[in-house]
Amino acid sequence: MSPTQWDFPVELCCRPMAFVTLTGLDVVYNAVHRAVWDAFCANRRADRVPISFKVLPGDHEYPKCRPKRTSYEWYIPKGILKTGWMNKHLNLVPALVVVFYELDWDEPQWKEKQSECATRVEIVRQSLQGRNTKVAVVLIQKKTPLPPGEDVTASERAAALCNACELSGKSLFVLPHTDHLVGYIIRLENAFYEHAQTYYYTEIRRVKSHKEFLNKTTHQLLFVRHQFKIAFFSELKQDTQNALKNYRTAYNLVHELRAHETNILEIKTMAGFINYKICRLCFQHNTPLDAIAQFRKHIDLCKKKIGSAELSFEHAAWMAKQFQAFGDLFDEAIKLGLTAIQTQNPGFYYQQAAYYAQERKQLAKTLCNHEASVMYPNPDPLETQTGVLDFYGQRSWRQGVLSFDLSDPEKEKVGILAIQLKERSVVHSEIIITLLSNAVAQFKKYKCPRMKSHLMVQMGEEYYYAKDYTKALKLLDYVMCDYRSEGWWTLLTSILTTALKCSYLMAQLKDYITYSLELLGRASTLKEDQKSRIEKNLINVLMNESPDPEPDCDILAVKTAQKLWVDRVSLAGSNVFTIGVQDFVPFVILQEYNQFCVIEEATKASEVLENLTQGKMCLVPGKTRKFLFKFVAKTEDVGKKIEITSVDLVLGHESGRCVVLNWQGGGGDAASSQEALQASRSFKRRPKLPDNELHWDSIVIQASTMIISRVPNISVHLRHDPPALTNEMYCLVVTVQSHEKTQIRDVKLTAGLKPGQDANLTQKTHVSLHGTELCDESYPALLTDIPIGDLHPGEQLEKMLYVRCGTVGSRMFLVYVSYLINTTIEDKEIVCKCHKDETVTIETVFPFDVAVKFVSTKFEHLERVYADIPFLLMTDLLSASPWALTIVSSELQLAPSMTPVDQLESQVDKVVLQTGESASECFCLRCPSVGNVEGGVATGHYIISWKRTSAMGNVPVISTAITLPHVIVENIPLHVNADLPSFGRVRESLPVKYHLQNKTNLVQDVEISVEPSDAFMFSGLKQIRLPAQAFYTYQYFCKATGSTHG
Repeated sequence: MSPTQWDFPVELCCRPMAFVTLTGLDVVYNAVHRAVWDAFCANRRADRVPISFKVLPGDHEYPKCRPKRTSYEWYIPKGILKTGWMNKHLNLVPALVVVFYELDWDEPQWKEKQSECATRVEIVRQSLQGRNTKVAVVLIQKKTPLPPGEDVTASERAAALCNACELSGKSLFVLPHTDHLVGYIIRLENAFYEHAQTYYYTEIRRVKSHKEFLNKTTHQLLFVRHQFKIAFFSELKQDTQNALKNYRTAYNLVHELRAHETNILEIKTMAGFINYKICRLCFQHNTPLDAIAQFRKHIDLCKKKIGSAELSFEHAAWMAKQFQAFGDLFDEAIKLGLTAIQTQNPGFYYQQAAYYAQERKQLAKTLCNHEASVMYPNPDPLETQTGVLDFYGQRSWRQGVLSFDLSDPEKEKVGILAIQLKERSVVHSEIIITLLSNAVAQFKKYKCPRMKSHLMVQMGEEYYYAKDYTKALKLLDYVMCDYRSEGWWTLLTSILTTALKCSYLMAQLKDYITYSLELLGRASTLKEDQKSRIEKNLINVLMNESPDPEPDCDILAVKTAQKLWVDRVSLAGSNVFTIGVQDFVPFVILQEYNQFCVIEEATKASEVLENLTQGKMCLVPGKTRKFLFKFVAKTEDVGKKIEITSVDLVLGHESGRCVVLNWQGGGGDAASSQEALQASRSFKRRPKLPDNELHWDSIVIQASTMIISRVPNISVHLRHDPPALTNEMYCLVVTVQSHEKTQIRDVKLTAGLKPGQDANLTQKTHVSLHGTELCDESYPALLTDIPIGDLHPGEQLEKMLYVRCGTVGSRMFLVYVSYLINTTIEDKEIVCKCHKDETVTIETVFPFDVAVKFVSTKFEHLERVYADIPFLLMTDLLSASPWALTIVSSELQLAPSMTPVDQLESQVDKVVLQTGESASECFCLRCPSVGNVEGGVATGHYIISWKRTSAMGNVPVISTAITLPHVIVENIPLHVNADLPSFGRVRESLPVKYHLQNKTNLVQDVEISVEPSDAFMFSGLKQIRLPAQAFYTYQYFCKATGSTHG
């Protein structure tokens, strides 16, 4: 049988669409007809009706219609479904035949044209030979027709044409060839679609009418056939719900058939077809769970229907195809928008298909293992007269035979032999690899790395069986990394064994040596005798000899490989190979090595203080060897790393082959981490080893180390009085004392703000060595390399630093002392640069808080002041310093808008404030009229000169300027001032003088009213009315006499 026997027919897998044939179109020589045909075929979007069009000549002969059966009483069906039935209704028997004819309503030769059109329709009817296919006529016209009812001639001639052609009015159409051709074509399509649906509806009723003539004794096959046809016609009619319902019924009827070895293949074939249709429609209806449930049911019902034991590989092939087809359907549904998950995706179905394909391969290998002398039967029992089977799933040598008894056992035997011999020519590995590749793509898409790796191993093995060793090795090498890193030693050993075979059969020296070394390691689970064989082969390769063949390899492939190895041995060229064995070759083999240490820079080679002599060394299994290298670090290398970039061991001899085993960094051992974990979980104690030996698993790799400077032997102390006060010259005393045994020289001090802090702190912090003058912006935040000189053993010195902090907050200061000293290391005298650093965090706070308020001359609080009216400015200084502060002086700098009433003098000179104490000053001011100023009028600045009381006399005084708040100034039209004596006597007159001043440029009418008190007798005018001139001052006098005793 053909290898493609198990592929589903194209007509089963495609979407069924109504078949409509177009006649009367000359698409080759007639441009109008070609445009019409292109409009039907081109750009068929999803929104257009599902119709399959085909242009045929008018006298085309359609498949003959068999005579209608009136009774099924003596009819015995020969099979379930004919192989050509689906194709016939998809591509051969149309639902509608459309006759195109060029004819306008005003045609002068109307009668002749009408007669010719009727003749063409009759020819089409004759060619259909009694089928129910609909016939329609389309008149291609040059003019756009008038609306219905307006063209009387058109109506009359249309009726006459319908009578002549024996058509109903619904089957006659007009197609104007205008600019809107596509729009007319779409309207025509919709009308054709309605006719096609009517045809398929009629066909469904025709098939259903046969049921009443059937009985379940002899017509079981017909029940399945008719139900399938009804479902298929429903699909053509685009009634997918009824199609699904009828396919389900047909599927149940298939499994009700009595199964036997002679018909089991036909039953399975039809069950597979119908299952495919059901699953496809379920996915189309967006019910994927129903599709999965149906497929599982299908597999459960069919997986044990194997059939003939001699052809059991056919059952495996059939099962593989079922899973592959469902995987394809699942994948297609996902591309159309279905969402899949990790645990339910097409990859599982492709994987299962590959499993059955592998089973098919194994069964074929067993059942088709005929001797070479067995010839293919002649004549070929698999050939038929037509080249195809009459019914799906039947044997070609007994088509239409439904008897369970084999009438010709010899013919059956020959047929089975032919199938077996055909199966031998099938490239099974190619089928398996394709399925596994599909599965890997799906598992990669849904992020299932372990499933992907597992299937890639199977793909690699299949490539190995297919003798494509290059691809096999590529795949296996890819997955080895995952299994190695995750510690799957048994799986890794199996993969390595296959990889070793591939590298042997291709005579790949480097790969062969690499895999041999890994299989000899502790991670390998091979038995000792197998390791011994691999070790022997490895030694042969290193001695430039051919290795022995790997076991279980193909004989022909081994012969080819042996020739390749001979060529490798005789080939002149480089015999040195470098193999990166970072973490997969633990050394447990007994072998001689050349060991050497390479210093990358030639000038540094002389600096190695201790090294082993170049030569051979022997590593014993299970024993750990330790090799020591010593280096002297130079002063200029301080701060750099000394790093092991790689470890190389040379395996072999120059006379044979040299293999450089290269470990990047400090080496590694993949097996160690796993074994260390197992050892930690066990209760076994490690055996005690001699002092010069180490437990391999206890070694921790440290591939690099930092070179640091010699440990300093000096002390650095910092003395200061925190916290620092804003803007003061804060003193920091640094004391350095040497504890070295010899003189230290070139001592340098670096001090100041530690780098890496906020940039704002750097701009507002200044350091100086001189405390007698204030630091400005030009001073740096860090003083570097301040020379101190030399220090003898035990000698100490002090250095005073002054820091000015312009803002409050915490700052970290660094004091770094470096020096040079001569020292002897391993009998070599070198100059060492040592350094020691100290850091201190200093908090900066405000020295005092200043409060300012405005009050009247009566010490009443003022929200605003009045123009030209004196008021008082009061300042309060509250010491916030933990140390005593001396206020050297204070100064009030007034803004131009303010004038003093009295002379401005400091009232707090030489005042000493302890923590929490305060000092106050009072100034009498006047503000001239300035008009309306938004935000108030500036007052000026209050400058305080101060320093710590404990500071030395040469420490400069700090001046702190406080910006005074703005004040709102109001202009008043009339100012009244009372002039009263400081005291009065009882029963004596008390003169009272009132000053009234008009502040405006207008004459004001002023009324004065005096209300006496009970304690005084009043003389004078109690009420007076007078005009006040502009900018003029009036005086009003009155006398009061006290009437009570004080």
